[in-house]
Amino acid sequence: MKWLDLPLAKKAQGTIQLPGSKSISNRILLLAALAQGITQIHDLLTSDDTAHMLDALAQLGVAVTQTGKNDYRICGINETFPVTNANLFLGNAGTAFRPLVAVLSLMHGHYRLSGVPRMHERPIADLVDALRQLGANINYLGNPGFPPLEIKPSTLHIIDDTHTVTVKGNVSSQFLTGLLMALPLSGKKSIIEVIGTLISQPYIELTLAQMQHFGVQVKHTRWQQFVIPAQQKYRSPGHISVEGDASSASYFLAAGAIGDGPVKVYGVGRNSVQGDIRFATALEQMGAKISMGENWIEASSARNGYNRKLLHAIDLDCNHIPDAAMTLAVTALFAEGVTMLRNIASWRLKETDRLAAMSTELKKLGAIVEEGADYLRITPPIHGLTPNAAIDTYDDHRMAMCFSLACLGAPVRINDPDCVNKTFPDYFEKLSQIVHSEIN
Repeated sequence: MKWLDLPLAKKAQGTIQLPGSKSISNRILLLAALAQGITQIHDLLTSDDTAHMLDALAQLGVAVTQTGKNDYRICGINETFPVTNANLFLGNAGTAFRPLVAVLSLMHGHYRLSGVPRMHERPIADLVDALRQLGANINYLGNPGFPPLEIKPSTLHIIDDTHTVTVKGNVSSQFLTGLLMALPLSGKKSIIEVIGTLISQPYIELTLAQMQHFGVQVKHTRWQQFVIPAQQKYRSPGHISVEGDASSASYFLAAGAIGDGPVKVYGVGRNSVQGDIRFATALEQMGAKISMGENWIEASSARNGYNRKLLHAIDLDCNHIPDAAMTLAVTALFAEGVTMLRNIASWRLKETDRLAAMSTELKKLGAIVEEGADYLRITPPIHGLTPNAAIDTYDDHRMAMCFSLACLGAPVRINDPDCVNKTFPDYFEKLSQIVHSEIN
């Protein structure tokens, strides 16, 4: 589909069952493959990113069986992939590419990893440099510092039975995630020192939580030093379920806050291990009414008597919610005042340069936008959103999903809507269940 026209909507109201978390899905798939024993995974996300991980694991000799619509049976390989020579194509799935690079560096095999052109523009030098400190034999097949990569057999450097490695923390938390998931395979004590500020800390919390499900404990000091004790092995928990995706929840919760509501999402709640759960708090700071249970969150417009109260602007450090912060940028179009979203430099290294893309598309809707190196300053249009704007999505699923919310202020066209297949193939069908247009 080349485009999708969304008519002006009067309100948003209803309930949504969320798809599984992409970040949790790909972490669990890799850990289940590495573990001793068989793991039955329930509620796995069905998307392009998880398909790339499943295909890669199958190519590496892992027995993968689909047992239900979103259920899979993974036979663990007990830390050594049977296939020692493979070419792996991973699309634009960073949650598959980065951890697999780290794990395969310890596998004593010959592997080549590549992706779509945008993946070859996403930096990976910090992870490669860290793995080379350990003795990994990794070569760049294109531009230095970027995929595609070739991994050859190597011998790890061990000093006093301990691996020690440093990694930068200010580019992508996925580099640290890859190291954390890979190093227990050595059986030795490992110490990881993070240089600089660790961005997206909640994603590291997410990684540690999934590793713990598979029997591996990691100690950390102020999120700057991580110690993996020796002689730990991944062991299957038997059955494990994937929590609903908190990033995906943000679109529906924002719709409830903008479009009167209430909108309730199921699959994620107050006990979520995902950092993007904090998006609900940001909405509340903007004046939305938020309710939360163990497995659900509900958002609606706050009211003063019978009158709906408008949202108001916020000034927010978004380091802990980098993906969901994109939804806040579009929500800012419906808020009174000037919204500042700070500490979002990592947007430039995602599926597209999201800072530049967001700035460009917000302006199409009439906003005044100041784009800085690591921030966006958004002033909403004085006289409402520009109708019938054609929003370009840059082959970025989150651009398509967050800008769909513009239909609550004006009819809008979403170009290349199928890019949502990366993480949420039926997103627009789900959206149509809660967004009620003038013609409905």
